[in-house]
Amino acid sequence: MKVQMKKRSSLMTQGPERAPHRSLLRADGFDDWELERPIIGIANSFNEIIPGHMHLDKLVQAVKAGVYAAGGTPMVFNTIGVCDGIAMNHEGMKYSLCSREHIADSLEIMAMAHPFDGLVLLASCDKIIPGMLIGAARLNIPSIFLSGGPMIAGKVLGNDTGLDKVFEAVGSHAAGKITTSKLLEYECNACPGPGSCSGMFTANTMSNLSEALGMSLPFNGSIPAVYSRRTHLAKQTGFKAVELVTKKINPRDIMTKEAFYNAIAMDMALGGSTNTTLHLPAIAYYADVDITLKDFSEFTEKIPHLTSLAPAGPHHIEDLYHAGGVPAILSELIRGNRINGKQMTVYGKTMEEMLDDIGAGIKNASVIRSLDTPVHETGGLAVLTGNLAPDGAIVKQAAVAENMMKHEGPAKVFDSEEEAVKAIMERKIEKGIVIVIRYEGPKGGPGMREMLSATSAVVGTGMDKKVALITDGRFSGATRGAAIGHISPEAAAKGPIAIVKDGDMIEIDIPAKKINLKLSDREIQKRIDGLPDFTPKINTGYLARYAKIVSSADKGAVFPK
Repeated sequence: MKVQMKKRSSLMTQGPERAPHRSLLRADGFDDWELERPIIGIANSFNEIIPGHMHLDKLVQAVKAGVYAAGGTPMVFNTIGVCDGIAMNHEGMKYSLCSREHIADSLEIMAMAHPFDGLVLLASCDKIIPGMLIGAARLNIPSIFLSGGPMIAGKVLGNDTGLDKVFEAVGSHAAGKITTSKLLEYECNACPGPGSCSGMFTANTMSNLSEALGMSLPFNGSIPAVYSRRTHLAKQTGFKAVELVTKKINPRDIMTKEAFYNAIAMDMALGGSTNTTLHLPAIAYYADVDITLKDFSEFTEKIPHLTSLAPAGPHHIEDLYHAGGVPAILSELIRGNRINGKQMTVYGKTMEEMLDDIGAGIKNASVIRSLDTPVHETGGLAVLTGNLAPDGAIVKQAAVAENMMKHEGPAKVFDSEEEAVKAIMERKIEKGIVIVIRYEGPKGGPGMREMLSATSAVVGTGMDKKVALITDGRFSGATRGAAIGHISPEAAAKGPIAIVKDGDMIEIDIPAKKINLKLSDREIQKRIDGLPDFTPKINTGYLARYAKIVSSADKGAVFPK
């Protein structure tokens, strides 16, 4: 199929003055007929480190086949990718969130230096997915996202399990609750092969939300990595990339404010990772759409929690897929007039039309509940505000024990994650305490590390129903318990969390959406006025540059435009 149209790629393929450009492309093996077609850049984040990315070198071949079948020419390039699990609980985690902007930058650089007509964004894991979508929003050329798919659940003693249970087993081992051989059994069997970790953690949350946002095809977030249908989807994605070019459908035609509201609604229905409150506002920001942490609040009340997936429940992403996936939930939310089904999608039709085409619906009511019989009447996430977090904080309320939904206790303050984990492992945290981990925000960290080791240690030592943990850092999607993150403003910006002292009483009321330090306004201001200027922890390299320009967490930890 030869498509006659004005193409971006003509800047490198057409006219006598482009003979040197074509000469270089011929050196790559491209022929005349390939250079006449729409050229689709495939941003492949394959590496041999991340389980969610280790198979993308195979999947990209299916994407290329789809592009060729639709009359386009694929050209593959690579981006970096950090594995959050491997980076966890050491200095490497400081580089995870900040890699998001680096990935977006690399995508922009490649697509501007080599003017592709369209893009396929191929990634699976935490910061790589939003980095790709940020790049697409900034470039605003026809783009479609494809995930590598979720890992199937592992098996330990006959029970489905995932990476979250390995982190928790570390805490149990430290507490003497399990043997070294039992810990090894978790280590060897929780992650059985390729794919993003099997629960509704950040990677799978973002893959599934990409469907609600309209930037990926149905079931992108739930078809397991090892299923042949993932290969079929890759071919369809490559085919649709060419169609998006011919129809001139750009990311900002899809990623409208209503589309972001649909994604937030889906987040609540799924009980997704708290990290989405960083990533959705950031993607929106670069698409010139105004979304902040506080926009999530109204959806908590009007969107019920419809699934019970790990780490909060017994099911895993493969169960979500067999139950109907995101299309089933979207269909249910549209039925209840909870989202806007008129939004355009990369399918080339509106969401409603797409769902009708594929016959979306709930196939297993024990995994995906209807609006009439939800898991919880309110959404999986909750935004808290108060004198301790004037600009907001976030908690995955679907994963909080009922007795911890309201809690008041004395603070135990730590100025780094390492100090807190050491104290938890050494059983120095008493019942009723509110653990405070600060100077771990975007500027203070720098890099806003995940606190999965800390929260898993709390769970593993059996303290998750006895203590709360708050931080200006963030949590993994695998976190459960009364873990409240993204406290804004952060300590490095002289937010109130910086003035908390050991023994200060902290009041948490998740149903009322409140978090307060039980001090007078006068005392709080007096302490803030007495704070010294923040001294950066790192003064060289990428992290030093990042810390100087990154925004607060409530705005998505973004860079100035």
